[in-house]
Amino acid sequence: MSCQLAVSAPLAPTPSVYAYAQPNGPQAAAVLAQECALAISYNGISQAVMMVSPSDLQDFAVGFSLGSGLLNSIDDIYDIRLSGAGSARQVELNISARAFWALKQQRRQLAGNSGCGLCGVESLAQALPQLPVLPKTALPPAAQLQNLRARISAAQSLARDSGALHAAVFVDNHGDIVLCREDIGRHNALDKLLGALQRQRLERRNGFVVVTSRCSLELIHKAVRGGISTLVSLSAPTALTVDWARQHQLNLIHLPQHSAPRVYSPAPSAICAEESQP
Repeated sequence: MSCQLAVSAPLAPTPSVYAYAQPNGPQAAAVLAQECALAISYNGISQAVMMVSPSDLQDFAVGFSLGSGLLNSIDDIYDIRLSGAGSARQVELNISARAFWALKQQRRQLAGNSGCGLCGVESLAQALPQLPVLPKTALPPAAQLQNLRARISAAQSLARDSGALHAAVFVDNHGDIVLCREDIGRHNALDKLLGALQRQRLERRNGFVVVTSRCSLELIHKAVRGGISTLVSLSAPTALTVDWARQHQLNLIHLPQHSAPRVYSPAPSAICAEESQP
């Protein structure tokens, strides 16, 4: 059994305006980014508490569940209920019995593991998980990467006033930005985007994802689990990130601010081999 989750229009949080004083100068006011503590539970069992921006929380719940490997399919989610207000919010997911059993097995296995202290995960198996290898996909046309920074800046409605927000955007096969999700956390922004893509049943291979943040290994995990074919980052990737992208056939492109795009995955030798074929 599965259900079609309702898709609602993103609801922007009410801006928070704070007065501030300038040394030896006049007082002024600024709009600041909002954040809240979000408790996530599955079938009544608490799983995690995350600090997030209080927008697109249903998208976040879906993206976090799938991108973190807690659930395997959006069809295992029957219902999403939001509650709370202000700085304390809750999201309750009603999931299938099969998915709930698998989730409880994960929790039971983690209970006996010693922590490695890496990025908040509880074991090396979580930090370096087994992931599927993606089907090979052509790189996006170079023209679709032009003026991308400026276009993303224009799409970031929440960051326009407050700053301090990362973004993850989806660019379709025509080169148009069709989705933009923002959050104080770079992982959260990508989770929200992946959740929106799933809830709206958009074909993820017909386009690419851009993240405005540093490209670390956890983002590669989420992109591969989310079936993303190409990930573009505005900040340089780490060496381990490039290795994992190549191993899993995820196209990885860095878009520097003042120079041409850099394709790290597939490796340059693989690109040259493809281009030399008749």
